[in-house]
Amino acid sequence: MRKIDRLVWAEGFSFTSFGAKIGVRATKPGFLQSLAHLLPPGSQSSDEAKVERLYSFVVGGRDPGRNIRLLNLVYADSGRLARDRELEPILHAFDADMRLSVGILARRKVFVHAGVVGWKRRAIVIPGRTMTGKTSLVAALLQLGAEYYSDEYAVLDMKGRVHPFAKPLSIRQPGQLPAARLGAETFGARTGTKALPIAVILDTHFHEGSRWRPKTVSRGMGVLSLLGNTITARIRPARNMPVLRQAVSNAVVLKGVRGEAEATARDLLALMDAGTIEG
Repeated sequence: MRKIDRLVWAEGFSFTSFGAKIGVRATKPGFLQSLAHLLPPGSQSSDEAKVERLYSFVVGGRDPGRNIRLLNLVYADSGRLARDRELEPILHAFDADMRLSVGILARRKVFVHAGVVGWKRRAIVIPGRTMTGKTSLVAALLQLGAEYYSDEYAVLDMKGRVHPFAKPLSIRQPGQLPAARLGAETFGARTGTKALPIAVILDTHFHEGSRWRPKTVSRGMGVLSLLGNTITARIRPARNMPVLRQAVSNAVVLKGVRGEAEATARDLLALMDAGTIEG
């Protein structure tokens, strides 16, 4: 860390998000303005000099004296996250690690990898890691009138309610890197603002050609589904388990592979509106 600290830092700032204290600094004046859209939901500027996670950007660019392009680097504390001649991979590495750090360091919240929407003052939670199809299902639900909460993390309070973590949706298209970042308004949806109790935990993943025929499983299975996607599962199990039990206490847990997101979303909301799904 001392070697990095000896570099000349042109600017820096700190912020808090869900109680996590994060710092960012850069070697190039004006660079940090480009990070504003990447800060996690609920971020607030902070004057504290002491932070729990410090990101350091060594900004490259073209060296006119030698006619070469210098590398860009980003460090998290003393560890290097990424280096590249282009800025996009550097920003992507910072974006992903910073949100994960917020989830790990959050005060009185449990972060679960999941998509979340609100439907008539109750939450639908879709646990799953990257590439399981949760974002496409969230987008389909938004197009049918659901409120947007997150396509990445279900943020649970001590009572098991879900809070918004409404970053732009990361929509991946074949052959397109990085993923497009789209706001809820792109899908004609509103963003939720209030904590919601969970009505449905949907344990599913996309399988081409499948038809969604979910089975209702026990709430214990729901706890396991959430636990398997909880980012602090091994770090703070004693704190997590009571929260996860609270989260599923009035929820229906549905399990089964699905086909196209649009059909699954229509069927799910129809079941909820018909009263077929009751916690």
